[in-house]
Amino acid sequence: MELLVQYHDGSESVGPLGNLSKEDYMFYLVFLSTMSQGIIKEEILRDDLKYYFMSPCEKYRARRQLPWKLGVQILKIVMITSQLILFGLNNQLVVSYKEENAMTFKNLFLKDYSGVDEEDYSVALYSQQAVYDSLFYVLDQYRQLGRLSVGPISYAEEDGKLLPLVICKEYYKRGNVEPSDDAYDIDAQLEKVCMTHDPTNVSQWKAENVSFFNLEFYRLVDIKITFQLKGINLQTVRSHELPDCYVFFVTITFDNQCHSGKIKIFLDIDALSSACKNWMISGTAQKNTHYLLVFDGFVILVCLTSAVLCTRSIVLAVKLLQRFSRFFRENYNHKVCETDQKEFLNGWYVLVIVSDAMAIVGSILKMEIQAKSLTSYDVCSIFLGTSTLMVWVGVIRYLGYFQKYNVLILTMKTAFPKVIRFCCCAGMIYLGYTFCGWIVLGPYHEKFEGLSRVAESLFSLVNGDDMYTTFAQLKDKNSLVWLFSRVYLYSFISLFIYMVLSLFIALITDAYDTIKNYQKNGFPMTDLQRFLREQKDFPPSEEGSEMDTETGMGHPALCCCRRAPSNDDIILIS
Repeated sequence: MELLVQYHDGSESVGPLGNLSKEDYMFYLVFLSTMSQGIIKEEILRDDLKYYFMSPCEKYRARRQLPWKLGVQILKIVMITSQLILFGLNNQLVVSYKEENAMTFKNLFLKDYSGVDEEDYSVALYSQQAVYDSLFYVLDQYRQLGRLSVGPISYAEEDGKLLPLVICKEYYKRGNVEPSDDAYDIDAQLEKVCMTHDPTNVSQWKAENVSFFNLEFYRLVDIKITFQLKGINLQTVRSHELPDCYVFFVTITFDNQCHSGKIKIFLDIDALSSACKNWMISGTAQKNTHYLLVFDGFVILVCLTSAVLCTRSIVLAVKLLQRFSRFFRENYNHKVCETDQKEFLNGWYVLVIVSDAMAIVGSILKMEIQAKSLTSYDVCSIFLGTSTLMVWVGVIRYLGYFQKYNVLILTMKTAFPKVIRFCCCAGMIYLGYTFCGWIVLGPYHEKFEGLSRVAESLFSLVNGDDMYTTFAQLKDKNSLVWLFSRVYLYSFISLFIYMVLSLFIALITDAYDTIKNYQKNGFPMTDLQRFLREQKDFPPSEEGSEMDTETGMGHPALCCCRRAPSNDDIILIS
């Protein structure tokens, strides 16, 4: 209105305005009023955009608005990390209990077990008598379990009845093998015969099932012994936690599928935990799990608050983008470029929302585990661990407000597209070496026995690990394969270490040099930044470079932040 008054007061002294008719003069006043409203809208939009791209500290200095979102993120980091530590300690007790029981069962039920597994199996047998001895050893040890085990382990029962041990043997339906005559007659159809073993009636059981143990090894494929045991994890009492009851599903396999004269014995267990039905603890204070449940509930509340605040910021950004696009289209007949549009789409908010969702799911699973309703420790640990990782990665966003700390973010943003394209090309070569190594060297080298192991071994070679071991462990019985392995390994190491890895590092170094050059000479200007600096004509100005050097403002993918100066310069954070 001051502008209108100024023009109105000066209209009598200005010749052209004084000669206007009353209708033209009123039209002129309406024009000035419309132009004034447009200027006001433009300034409001500029102020809103500047405020949106401010750091939390700058927002507090500008409008005295407390940085609630930053406070919630800091509180969430502390709470989620504490929650993860508490759950991790409990999970370690559970995993160690299962692993130690697996080792206990191997020592109890496997004859001549050395304490260390041989490759992927526990014991190897080479004679018929050794097979019979090991088979009956399992049955005898199972019968004497109550007198042998030093831990709280017993037979599993159902409805007051003992669950029996089950023995199954699988063999070819019919067969006749004469190696000396190079002759065989085999029916490839498999048959399976099973029987149960009651440890309370051993003598009668052996007499009734003598024929079952009359094994024809040239027809035998495997023998499987399965039984269930129950145990109680008492070590949690020391940490004032209620002990869990476990059911162990034990499977002992005598594997003769290869028919090479070597029978491998495997022992596998599957543990299922549940709340004990009848329990009583005396002499120690039981830990009140209600406090932990309340803590987990508070974590869920904080994560929900964080997700709501971030969602609100995303909605606000979309509305600002629509206003900015409409303003450009109406006033300059100019479409907002894709680079400026990406400034409003903050990927950090999406990361925070995803981490909040995973933390909420993990907290719910943790509460169910503490209430003994679930036993999915691994699933819960994945959710909690991934959410904690994302929360700590999200801290980088706030470090990005400081120019000296955001070099890592800017370098990653600049190098990421080139690195992805480069990895796609290098990955084709890597996959070719993986398949080639598996098919040629797999039968002769343990590191190349499976596709996943080949990929892991080659990745270790790229990083310079186990080079000599990889060369030395190859069996040199086949001269052709040995020669091929040398060509294969030397070519892979030379190609990936001296060329691929060097080019990979060069891409990142080039991005880093670009960032340092921009920080020194100024970042490229965009329409959004020129608008925030009131350059209405949006020219490709040289002045922008000098201003960029002062404020560290530049390309949206290369933006940085520091404390706001005294002028109206704005710094974009995406």
